[in-house]
Amino acid sequence: MQGRKTALIVRMDDATRGQLSAWLRATKTPRGLARRAQAMLWLADGDSYAATARQVGLRERHVRKWAKRFLRDGPAGLYDAPRCGRPPVFSPRGGGASGQDRLRVAG
Repeated sequence: MQGRKTALIVRMDDATRGQLSAWLRATKTPRGLARRAQAMLWLADGDSYAATARQVGLRERHVRKWAKRFLRDGPAGLYDAPRCGRPPVFSPRGGGASGQDRLRVAG
């Protein structure tokens, strides 16, 4: 096999492996988190970053980014970081805006 060796070697204990496997089995786990958990499990089993990226459907650089976060923070590093910016005014589910009954239509 050609290519350079990576300095990021993902290893995990049985408790961490069980937690990531539980995330994969849960139906309420967000898709992105499940994808990252699956990638970490494959990396821990010895798969290459390129092969893991192809199987999971991510770019190799993104798999490396999540591996760095996983090695730094453990399973908590696989969650999305909070986004910057103003919180949304309207509910993503289509609920009414706070303080207003309905929007008026010009006409």
